[in-house]
Amino acid sequence: MMRAARWGNNDRYFGPFTWSYSKSFPHWAVVLRSRGEEDADRGICTLRISLWRATLLIALPNIVRPWREKVYPKWDTQTIARLGRDWYWNVNPRQYGWSLNEGHLTIYYGRVTHDSSTDQNWGCFLPWTQWRHVRHSLYDLAGEHFWTRPGNRYDWKEYTAAKKACPVAKFSFRDFDGQELTAMTQIEESEWRFGTGWCKWLSLFRRRKISRSLDIEFSGETGPEKGSWKGGTTGTGIEMLPGELHEAAFRRYCEQEHRAKSRRYKIQFLSAVA
Repeated sequence: MMRAARWGNNDRYFGPFTWSYSKSFPHWAVVLRSRGEEDADRGICTLRISLWRATLLIALPNIVRPWREKVYPKWDTQTIARLGRDWYWNVNPRQYGWSLNEGHLTIYYGRVTHDSSTDQNWGCFLPWTQWRHVRHSLYDLAGEHFWTRPGNRYDWKEYTAAKKACPVAKFSFRDFDGQELTAMTQIEESEWRFGTGWCKWLSLFRRRKISRSLDIEFSGETGPEKGSWKGGTTGTGIEMLPGELHEAAFRRYCEQEHRAKSRRYKIQFLSAVA
């Protein structure tokens, strides 16, 4: 009986069939794939059918042969004499079918090399599944609009100049080891609307997405890894809650438990700095 193929960590085998369920990789696919090495006694031809979180693998006879080419390397005479030949087979699997993952469609039509210059596949994001970035904004100390750039235009010099001109709030805090430092904060906001390209009209029927965050820059390294080769945290950001301004959001950040490579830690809010 033909043996089953492996797919993931939650496989169940039933003769030539493999059934797998995974929450980490939801997608849709129908892919016929050859064995990987034609001349070796390993690898099998499979048909994969993925329906969101469930995947069925069916082991098949070798109805699809791997891609291969004869390569003539520059071997020395001793190697040629030992092997009895001056060539070797370069073998890659072939696969045919399609897969859809998070709005990205991939069509497979041949050789699999994991090299974009030789892989035989084609893919694109489906415009009726994607969000388009329409603006990035900065806000002042009172949460009032300060600056905006359209999502389709990005100028790093313009952005850094706006960041430099935008007012910042300052707060003193005590790091986990008792060191007193200063945090400088700014409010940033991004907006996305549904549909790209010729499907932009879909945004008329779906609510826009807006994300407001507090950008935090510390006056020095923070956390247990400061001073080490890895270095401590010098800046971060958090999502802001509706109605929050600088101080409320930074206080909430200080109350949270933070993760370093070696341990968890907390910092203590002290006061606003004029």
